[in-house]
Amino acid sequence: MTVSLEQLRRCHFAVDLGAARTRVYVKGAGLVVDQPSAAAVNTRTGALIAVGEFAEQMTGRTPAYIRVVRPISGGTVVDIEMAQRMLRQLLGDRTRRQLRRNLRLRAAACTPHDADPLAQRATIETLVGLGAKRVELVDTLIAAAVGCGLPVERPEATMIMVCGAAATQVAVLSLGSIVTAERIPVGGEAVDHAIVQLLRHEHELMLPSQAVRPLQVALSGTGLTPQGPEMTEIHGRDVATGLARSVQVDTAAVREAIQTPLTAVLDGIGKVLRECPPDLVADLADRGITMVGGSALLPGFDQMLREATGMPVHIAERPDVCAAQGLGAMLEGRIEPLVLNPLAA
Repeated sequence: MTVSLEQLRRCHFAVDLGAARTRVYVKGAGLVVDQPSAAAVNTRTGALIAVGEFAEQMTGRTPAYIRVVRPISGGTVVDIEMAQRMLRQLLGDRTRRQLRRNLRLRAAACTPHDADPLAQRATIETLVGLGAKRVELVDTLIAAAVGCGLPVERPEATMIMVCGAAATQVAVLSLGSIVTAERIPVGGEAVDHAIVQLLRHEHELMLPSQAVRPLQVALSGTGLTPQGPEMTEIHGRDVATGLARSVQVDTAAVREAIQTPLTAVLDGIGKVLRECPPDLVADLADRGITMVGGSALLPGFDQMLREATGMPVHIAERPDVCAAQGLGAMLEGRIEPLVLNPLAA
């Protein structure tokens, strides 16, 4: 690991800044924040109106002077000031007062694999603005692997795939470090977008931004496999008239539409395996791939990976919070480092 476990044990709280959701783990209290990464702002006064779930519900339903912003994109903070304001509101006064009692407040944060120095600096400045005197950065892949219980500290291969909203990260881990990894700029949002474009071009139907989750509606019960009903009904707005309308959509067409972004994920997995040492690939043949992240719950995605790779594919018990739980386990000291005893002379 780039950061020692001893340094992480000195941290008082950890933050997982995701494009879709923000999670905060406080040492001794557990996961205290699990909310959408959204904030509603009054553009006339600059006042913050709502954050988290309430701000998410306001998306697409606000008057012109209220704007819903997302200060985090692809795991990177793009608006430091707004991210700080959002985090302050999500934490609440009571939790902030408890954290400020630590004179040398330390924080830990997840960063995407191969994040550039500017992205890392933005994350650090965001937490420094909350009062942190020191910020430790942990690769999201390692934090997620720890959170779902993979033996990352052992000399054996484990493969993890973090399926995020904006990107998918794939890595092979051994001895607490990343052996080979790939970050694919395709996530749950790209799959959603493919379905929205299909409905717009084929059926001249626009979906509400929040009222209908395309994946859950179009793929419920069938996933990416051909089993299940051939048609499904979707409600939306007619492109030409603006009136509400329902259409019957062929689920096979939906599966075909999302093959392009999912194929990019398969290409990334293949690249990681090609760059991995043969001994570790042999380990993976038995252990397979562990999927974490909110987009790992896409119905049938795991089955598609099994058929394409021929490897076992497992979804973590709580895939959406694995990274935050992994950071928490490191803060609480529940992870024991591998100790190499020198040979006796």
